[in-house]
Order: sequence, then structure tokens, then C-alpha cells
Amino acid sequence: MKKKVLLLGAGLVSRPLVQYLLDNDFYMIIATRTVSKADALLAGHPNGRTLPLDLTDPAGLDALIEESDLVISLVPYTFHVQIARRCLELVKPLVTTSYVSNEMRELTEEAKAKGLLFLNEIGLDPGIDHMSAMRIIHEVQNKGGKIVSFRSCCGGLPAPEVNDNPWGYKFSWSPRGVLLAGRNPAQFREGGKVRDIASEDLFGTVWPMTVGELPALENYPNRDSLGYDGIYGLHEAKTMFRGTIRYAGWCAKMKALTDLGWTRLDPPPSDATSLGQMTQFLCGKGTESMTEQQRVEMVCDRLGLDPAGDVIARIKWAGLLSDEPVPAAAGTILDVLGDVLQVKLAYAEGERDMIVLVHEFVSQTAEGKEQRITSTLVDFGVPGGDSAMSRTVSLPAAIATRLILEGKIDASGVRVPVDPKIYNPVLDELENLGIECKEVWHD
Repeated sequence: MKKKVLLLGAGLVSRPLVQYLLDNDFYMIIATRTVSKADALLAGHPNGRTLPLDLTDPAGLDALIEESDLVISLVPYTFHVQIARRCLELVKPLVTTSYVSNEMRELTEEAKAKGLLFLNEIGLDPGIDHMSAMRIIHEVQNKGGKIVSFRSCCGGLPAPEVNDNPWGYKFSWSPRGVLLAGRNPAQFREGGKVRDIASEDLFGTVWPMTVGELPALENYPNRDSLGYDGIYGLHEAKTMFRGTIRYAGWCAKMKALTDLGWTRLDPPPSDATSLGQMTQFLCGKGTESMTEQQRVEMVCDRLGLDPAGDVIARIKWAGLLSDEPVPAAAGTILDVLGDVLQVKLAYAEGERDMIVLVHEFVSQTAEGKEQRITSTLVDFGVPGGDSAMSRTVSLPAAIATRLILEGKIDASGVRVPVDPKIYNPVLDELENLGIECKEVWHD
């Protein structure tokens, strides 16, 4: 009898997961708010069905969970604990690609008592980053060595041949999510010293980066890196840094928009009907009539920018100094920006995206000899097919689901994939699917 997998949510990254599990002879129950999206994923396959999802209907959710052998939650992370509690009650394992919240972590003893695995952070970042890092960390430790420096950076970008707009970016996931991530403070350790980066300084903390033959890149801090000391067992490492990768120039532009206030979460002013008036409002100039050139001068005076420079050119290109109308129904100033950029920075039909993940280690042997190790993943989307983002986020979750239901992962509690009995088979299967982290142990 086929095992039944309940998938909650049918967003942008879901298709490779559904296809993989169907190909491996699982029955898919896909529940989502917009059933037409689930229908498109199932595409008439006989081993599945679709239905609307109402997370405010506990009885309906319980019925779906009770019928399934495992639950995959790809709905917003704020619902994961609610779903996990129902999985506890009904004794069903759970898989998510999201970060473990404190509330989720508190369920670990109950899950262990029932022999249940709640596997979280099994996507790309978090997910493949954990697994590829831990494979090297454990190899070094098993040889009697230790990691003294760890830097890890990841980003989703347009492939070089379609990097054709001045911003050097296109959205392969939620614009709001991208912009909200830029509001986070960050903390990391460099050379034994802890650095705390306030949210307003995030995009002013940037380093250039080179990866093979790719165009010039840069990286900036990604949230709290120090939390990974315990996850990775690297308390002795003098450097612990996790960052986000973008094409060069992203941070300077985002720093300008942050300083202007374009990522604020308060409602947009009702009397600003154009994007240029929104920028005027943020500069404290009200919504009086101005030309675009006057707005250029206003922003340059406010931020100390060169009127002929790249940053102001990119702000102009996005229409933020123009008389273009403010998008309707945007709840916050950040949402106005997200709605504008979603149109300006969209992938055209047939364009492919790219994922770049780079780990840089410095290890020390028991004899005190240092060695540099790198692990690099560069993955491209398939024109007209799956994006690199959807493949690298959803396939690890799909593979883990198969392994759990086949009894090949013996674990319980609230987990992330840092155990070799989880990461080794998942990474091996990803390599079979063409997603491979290339390791180099430098002399």
C-alpha cells in the first residue's frame, strides 16, 4: 500500500518536491489556499488529490493529518508549531524547510517520547548549507583536527546571461521576504572578536567575493552567526560568519534605500500618490510638486550621493523618483517597495536563476598544521522548467521524506540535518540529481 504524504502549501518551490515523491511511488495529498496551484502541481497524476487548506479549521486539518503517514509543511513558518502540535497528538512525523523556532524546539521531548521525528531546516539555506558544512567538519574532527575558522555564504541570483537590469537581481522568492531579511541585525565573530551589526548598518558591512568565473560578487552578514557555534560544534573557531551573496553593487543601493526609509513598516502616507512623492515624504519634503531632477538632487543632498553615480541611477531606474503611481493596497512602505520591485525585477519566461553556496574553512590538525578547505555549490535553473531555488529548497525535503518513510532515518525529536545518518544519504541523493557541493582540500 502506498505511503501517503500530506503537503501543506503549494508555493513557488513545491513542484520538484511533488514530482520527486510521485516518481518514488508515494501518494500525495496537496492542501493549499489556492487549489488551482495544487492542481497544476499534480497535473492529473493518479497518485494524488488536491483540496483547499483552511488552517483556521482544526477538525479539517486533523482529518488530513490523520489520513497521512507524514506531513510536509511549506506554509509560512508562523503556522509550523500549530501543525506540529497536531502531528504530536496524531503521532505523525513532520518535515519543514524553515528555521527552528524556540516554540518548535520546546516540543522535542514530547516528540522523542512518541518516537516522532520533526525534521526542520531541510531546504537550501537552511539545509544544504548545514549538511555540506557538517560533512567536512565531521571529517576534520574524525581525523583528530578542529575547525579554527568558518565562513559560509549563500545567495539566489539571476544566471549571468540574464543579469540584465541595473540592480543585478531578480526575485525567485517573496519580495517581501527579501526586503524583511534586510531589516535584521547581525552578529558574527572575526578573529576571535564578536561584531554586532545594527540593522541600519547591515548593508554597510560588505566584502567583495570571487567564485570561479562568475561576475563580481559581494557578501554581507546573515543574522546571528554565533548561534551556529552550538549547532556545528565550533565553539573554538576564532571566525564564525554566515553571509548572503549578491552581485556587486547590491549593498550600496540597499543601504541608500534603507537610509531613506524605504524599508519601514509603517503605512504609506495617504497623500503620496506617486513613487516620487513617497521618496519626497521619506526625505521630509512632503508631497509638493517636484520634477525628477529635483528629486535626484534632494536624495543626493540627503545621502551624500553622486548625482552621476550608480546608486542614484539604480534608484531612478526603479521609478522611485518618478511620477509612477503608488501600487494599490500596499500595507506598509516596505510593501510599496516590494510591489514595485516584484514587477521591475521579475524573471522573464525561459530565464534561469542561479544558486551560489560557498563554505570556507581553516582547519588545524592535531600536530598544529593549518589547511584551507572550500565547498562550493553553483546550481542553475532549467529554462522553461524548475528554478534552481525550487530544486535546492524542496528536493532535500523530498529526499528526507522518502528516507523517513522507508525507515532509513532512525531519529526522533525536533532535529536539523547535522547528523551523518541524515545528511549523508540526502547529500548522496542530491548528487544523483545533479546538485553537488564540490570540495577542495587545499595544500
